[in-house]
Amino acid sequence: MGRKILLITTDQMRYDAIGANGGTIARTPTIDGLAAQGVVYDRASPQNVVCMPSRATIVTGQNVATHGVWMNGVPLAADHPDVAQVLAANGYRTALIGKSHFEPLLDPFLRFEENRLAVEGRTGPSRGFEHMELATHGAVGFTHYANWMRANHPEAMGGFYQVLDRDFEVNGGGGGDSGAPQVKHNPIERGWYHTDWVADRTIAWLDGLDDDADWFCWMSFPDPHHPWDPPASERGRIDWREVPLPAGYIADPAEREAVLDARGRQWRLWYDGDLVSNYEAPARWVPATLTADQVREVNALAHVENELIDEAIGRVLDRVGARGWGEDLDVVFTTDHGEFQGDYGLLFKGPYHVDSLMRLPLVWRPAPNAGATPARVDRPVGLIDLAPTLCTIAGVSVPEWMEGRPLPVDDADADARGFERVLTEWDSRQPDGTEVHLRTITRDGWVCTTYGAGTVHDGTEGELFDLTHDPLQRVNRWTDPAVRALRDDLLADLADHQVGPGPHRRVEAPV
Repeated sequence: MGRKILLITTDQMRYDAIGANGGTIARTPTIDGLAAQGVVYDRASPQNVVCMPSRATIVTGQNVATHGVWMNGVPLAADHPDVAQVLAANGYRTALIGKSHFEPLLDPFLRFEENRLAVEGRTGPSRGFEHMELATHGAVGFTHYANWMRANHPEAMGGFYQVLDRDFEVNGGGGGDSGAPQVKHNPIERGWYHTDWVADRTIAWLDGLDDDADWFCWMSFPDPHHPWDPPASERGRIDWREVPLPAGYIADPAEREAVLDARGRQWRLWYDGDLVSNYEAPARWVPATLTADQVREVNALAHVENELIDEAIGRVLDRVGARGWGEDLDVVFTTDHGEFQGDYGLLFKGPYHVDSLMRLPLVWRPAPNAGATPARVDRPVGLIDLAPTLCTIAGVSVPEWMEGRPLPVDDADADARGFERVLTEWDSRQPDGTEVHLRTITRDGWVCTTYGAGTVHDGTEGELFDLTHDPLQRVNRWTDPAVRALRDDLLADLADHQVGPGPHRRVEAPV
């Protein structure tokens, strides 16, 4: 009997969302407890800062150019190898419960299996997962959660924020108390909300396993991704009026605009409402209109959602303990990418390679019976390293097609195995023809981003930030002659380690 594996992901969570990483708003005792017993990674980055490419990297252990999901709306090939297949072939029972998003969500013709599963009343098998029960950010669409809501609580389905407007564009309408975009008072009962549903269905799957089963479960929460519409009964946990503005928020408009103007052109263009280079950002919302109170309310609601996630994780871990599996269980907790939540006067995400979106919470709590020593790792790691880590936990050889490496257990291990840099990329081609291309390296306390030629950049722009002396990344040193040699060295290192480009795969849907 081998070690059990619980991979827990959230969607669009910041590094500082949890107490273990210095968060002071959400109470996250369950995750913090895992961190205290395990390994915390202080420089974990995604290989792409939107959902589908990042999730494809998590499940495959491959760079974006290799698995081919270069943008939201590009499906991971149905026959592409992944870690669930590897573990299943080695005797593991496998499940994914919650948000998958390896294939497009906007799929009215049901071209993709993830959307057909619930419609056809099936729960797998799919992609090496013998069991899949899927959810997304509300109660509409082709998911098992939507089916459950229609069957059991149809009167509550309209309480969620309406993500698409009448023109099938992402809705920018405001709500809540401050009029913040994608905020709504949701009257749904807490126990019917998708966070508790994901935990309930995870527990139900675990309860169906034999006591001596080896298992791998990916429990994937849709929150705290927008829209911010947790159960209204839970809003009182955090009074948004008392939430401090984030350190990354620049209150003075003139200072804010000067910081944006010193970056790549897409920053100011988006801020002024002249460019949308990510379909998930509301097309008609202008970030320059964002108020301090709206930032406070969004942050409060995101952290309410974080608290609900932490409590849901606690329920699942309690059930694991009751089954007698607690000593054999490895837990890995992370997210797919970050969220601005007011930094630089912005919300959501897009082609912006800064800590708001690139610095992720990542905790690995090895099974207690493994006798691991708690540690914090400062060296750069990536989500590309998760699949190889899961193989190592299971005692399975890492397949040659995986491009990541098992996570280091401390900085000495990281140094010995050459964890020196992590790469992040972005490509987007919007329906209106807009193209934005970024390539980034994080190394030695610096973040260096080069912009490829597209419709917004001519290929000469870039960003260079000193994380040690400028942790809020406000001073772009790309053109600073004092660090020109460092910049050139980082760009050469980026070019030497960049994988791809791979075969170009067609966008099948906006998201």
